Amino acid sequence: MSLPDLKQISRRTLTGLVLAVGAAGFVSGCQVRPLYGSLDGGSSFSPSATVQSELAAIDIDPISDRYGDATAARELYNELVFGFERGAGVPAKRYRLKILMDLSEAEVGVEQLADVPAAYTMTMNTTFVLSDIDTDKTLTTGRSFATASYDFSNQRFANIRAKRDAQQRAAKVVASDIQARLAGYFASGR
Repeated sequence: MSLPDLKQISRRTLTGLVLAVGAAGFVSGCQVRPLYGSLDGGSSFSPSATVQSELAAIDIDPISDRYGDATAARELYNELVFGFERGAGVPAKRYRLKILMDLSEAEVGVEQLADVPAAYTMTMNTTFVLSDIDTDKTLTTGRSFATASYDFSNQRFANIRAKRDAQQRAAKVVASDIQARLAGYFASGR
């Protein structure tokens, strides 16, 4: 085995050094800051505004469901209100959030030798639009969905409760996703 040439070592070292300096320069432009902290200069709104105060200023329209499932729509509405306002006082509303929800169920398991469903999967699909209340200008739009499954038994009350629990779980996931997307929108300085 022979020793590597001294020119090869210096080229490799130089190449590695150039790549390291380039990567450091690239990464130095990145900023890490808390999502719910105060926003710094360069944004089009007050520097003292926080993402949480922007979220609290969102007025949520009643959620419409294509099939009239008021329970699931109410669960989603309550989760969003709690996530945006965090139990604090209600500030003046500057934004409007409109949500269209679609809830569907599918049989995913069949009981052996009985030909009746043993489990269901519930899917909550939503489309949302955030707009400025004063100008009615659309600021951002998006879609979110969640899936929750539940077992089906021969007990009527257990089935009703299992379905409602699945709706609550799906509503929590969708509300959390919408809140994170809108927080990201406000944190980016629009």
